[in-house]
Amino acid sequence: MNTTVAIIVIAVVIVVAAGLVWFFSRTRRSQNLRSRFGPEYDDTVRRLGSQAKAEDVLAERERRVEKYKIHSMTPEEKESFSKRWHDVQGRFVDDPAGSIREADLLVSMAMQARGYPMGEFEARAENLSVDHPRVVRNYRAAHAIAVRREKGEATTEDLRHALVYYRELFEELLEYQGVR
Repeated sequence: MNTTVAIIVIAVVIVVAAGLVWFFSRTRRSQNLRSRFGPEYDDTVRRLGSQAKAEDVLAERERRVEKYKIHSMTPEEKESFSKRWHDVQGRFVDDPAGSIREADLLVSMAMQARGYPMGEFEARAENLSVDHPRVVRNYRAAHAIAVRREKGEATTEDLRHALVYYRELFEELLEYQGVR
């Protein structure tokens, strides 16, 4: 009888210990993903309706992006992109819609220059969310405004916001602040 009780106690202790290990590893994973993805973490949880599903999706993004050869731009590339951005901003007053079109294209070119694969917009945004989680929400907002612009539904103020949003991502892609 004592041996049976001892085996049951040991089994219960093992199950409880395994449960605690699982719980703490899940908690650590959640904290790491929340810290890495910031607002993107909350947006993904909200969109998918489940923390576990969202964390699986975000972890898969990390694994996918790790396979890409993302790299810094050369100083010459940064300078060239900076000059082009300055031109885009300078044309905003005379041609807001054209500036947004050019800003979107320039951001895509900068992403490609860094090594991000080009594909559908949402795939690009997801890839960016791994390395640039603080500005990907604004990138999505800028893109939505650009789409509304194509339909003639965006105001000049909307376009100004889009340009600011694109600039925030653009500056991160160039890896420094103050591009103007």
